Amino acid sequence: MTLRYQKSEALLKRAMLRIPLGTQTFSKSTTQYPFGVSPYFIERGQGSQVWDVDGNEYLDYVNALNAITLGYSDPDINAAVSRQLSKGTIFTLSHPLEVEVAEKITEMVPCAEMVRFGKNGADATSAAVRLARAYTGRDRIATCGYHGWHDWYIGSTTRNMGIPAVVSSLTHSFKYNDLASLENILSSWPEQFAAVIMEPMNICEPLDHFLDKVKDLAHKHGAVFIFDETITGFRFANGGAQEYFNVIPDLATFGKGLANGFPLSAIAGKKEIMKLLSDVFFSFTHGGETLSLAASLATLNKLQQEPVVSHLYRQGQKIIDGVRELTKKHAIETALSLSGNPSWSFFTFNDVEDCSQWQVKTLILQELFSRGILMIGTHNMTYAHSDEDIAKLLTAYDQVFDMVRQGIYQNKMDALLKCEPLVPLFKIR
Repeated sequence: MTLRYQKSEALLKRAMLRIPLGTQTFSKSTTQYPFGVSPYFIERGQGSQVWDVDGNEYLDYVNALNAITLGYSDPDINAAVSRQLSKGTIFTLSHPLEVEVAEKITEMVPCAEMVRFGKNGADATSAAVRLARAYTGRDRIATCGYHGWHDWYIGSTTRNMGIPAVVSSLTHSFKYNDLASLENILSSWPEQFAAVIMEPMNICEPLDHFLDKVKDLAHKHGAVFIFDETITGFRFANGGAQEYFNVIPDLATFGKGLANGFPLSAIAGKKEIMKLLSDVFFSFTHGGETLSLAASLATLNKLQQEPVVSHLYRQGQKIIDGVRELTKKHAIETALSLSGNPSWSFFTFNDVEDCSQWQVKTLILQELFSRGILMIGTHNMTYAHSDEDIAKLLTAYDQVFDMVRQGIYQNKMDALLKCEPLVPLFKIR
């Protein structure tokens, strides 16, 4: 048992006896956090920092998998939730907050004429797919990006255990910035596609008006055009990536930062399509749960009233610039690079010399965790990240990248690693 993570590892051992995987999502498991050098349980968070069960303090750049936009325990959000808690969390009839939050989303999001709520991003993406199928009378779906755990999407990946082949066969993936890959799919099954659903951006910027061309191509083939803005929504701009790129989809889905960590998602879009949700079955008890709705209204109001998004861009760009300078300084640009939007930037790890990308990533995580920084491949920026936080991260990278250089070019990787390297889970983007 590792002394620094003694309580975490003990809790993980207990969890594995009662909870398959030991946690509720792959992204918080040993598939992403190498055993022996990682914490597994966080006890509390404040602003940009969290504390694990062993009392170790971390500067957090994961931020609940992008669900935290403002910072942990934001006082304005906590106050709104506390006020609602004293009144009740769910009722026999609908609550006015359902109307208020829906109105706020239609005010902020360009495509939103009507709104329905879910709890997870996968709720919303699955509702959008079902709605598109009902609207078009077609079955096939074209996808680009990651869209959640439900059968219609995950069945098309290597994590398809338990999914009927007939379901998997209806989903087809195309490549980002490769219009021909989508054209080939749509043309191979003419008049069979209900929807083209995609993340408007993750690692790469859209090139040569790619998003506009995907929209045009989807409509040419009679498909509903859907943006999965589970992450980009209320992060790239107050109106999401559709506002940022000025490409308006027929439907869009939201989650993550919609309520600064409270469980809420939404599907929004054209009234002509959305009104079918009066008949299409998308119905569950906690869709109108009031604590999350109160958190969402307070979050969206704060986004409008304060320079949240510009702060994410400003601080995130400092990281991108700093990392690029440091990878050049330590001559490890071939091993790792950084791309994406400043509010949500991605590392790309590569095999180099005799070192695998998984050794490189594992070493970086191992050393960052020991220095009090949580990062598992992306920088998920929040309004709470300060200049001091950025400086601490870049100082740590300066030290860790030097170790990466030694590991690669001085053949020291095995000696530097204190655990088994991570192995690939499956490629989601």
